[in-house]
Amino acid sequence: MLLHRRQVLATLAAASAVPLLARADTFPSKPITLLVPFAPGGIADITARTVAQAMGPLLGQTMVVDNKPSAGSIVASQTVARAAPDGHTLLLMSNGNAVSASLFRKLPFDVTRDFSLITTLGFFEMVVAVGAGSRFRTLPDVLAYARANPGKLNIGTIAAGSTQHLAAELLKMRTGLDMVIVPYKGSPDVLRALKVGDVDVAVEILGPTLGQITGGAVRALALTDDRRNPVLPDVPTVQEAGVPHYDVTSWNALAAPAGTPADVVAKINKAARDALATPAVTKRLQELGVRAQAGTPAQLDTLLNAEIRRWREVIQTARIELQ
Repeated sequence: MLLHRRQVLATLAAASAVPLLARADTFPSKPITLLVPFAPGGIADITARTVAQAMGPLLGQTMVVDNKPSAGSIVASQTVARAAPDGHTLLLMSNGNAVSASLFRKLPFDVTRDFSLITTLGFFEMVVAVGAGSRFRTLPDVLAYARANPGKLNIGTIAAGSTQHLAAELLKMRTGLDMVIVPYKGSPDVLRALKVGDVDVAVEILGPTLGQITGGAVRALALTDDRRNPVLPDVPTVQEAGVPHYDVTSWNALAAPAGTPADVVAKINKAARDALATPAVTKRLQELGVRAQAGTPAQLDTLLNAEIRRWREVIQTARIELQ
């Protein structure tokens, strides 16, 4: 009797596992939703739509981009963290998730535990720029002035806690200089302030600023990546300009709810890799100032945790008020 009961329980357990195996084997069985924590039209949104459009045919299903902008990427991230772990709901993760882990007192999810990481999609840098009529010709000029005039040099960025703002705070940390960071509501406001001289320097994402640079309205002094950009080959990196250990890039990646089957993650990873390798996708991302780069889930995990540690240090050192 006991043996019979064990056999029945074993049969039921095996039967309950079949749907899980079937879902993994037949994935995707319906359209895939990619939640984007940012408004339409920005670099993250266009990156998501470009990659999703190329991934859809590779997976055999439509990929639908759903924009859910919110502070700290919380709404989109929470939605994905609570979704069924079957690969049909994905998150466009970013360094914003790494920042939020330390910027917010409490999040309704754990960014390191509540997601199955899939792959990076691309990296994009920031530029340290001045107005066209600025007396500063190089980043060393800016730093020399700040050194001789503590507290008088103003750096314009978007809102406190943004990657641009934290990149400026990191510049202060790495140089040990007393510079005043002036936050603005959005990038257009920062560039307007820079051009009219309300701020001396701005730290902004390169992509949206490139037209202003090539048009001569602002001048690029240095780029925050650890390598020069082929679009601006004569512009040095911040490190080349004399600030050691300075390297800041924004990034976007794909993640699914924790518990998503490994073979489903692998299938999405391959589709993303293949999409990023197509000339049309690479070209479109280059136009945005994005360097297409896929990777493994383990590489994304390493990146995410390193970014969390880095930005936690900046937030604590700068004494940025938690939200």
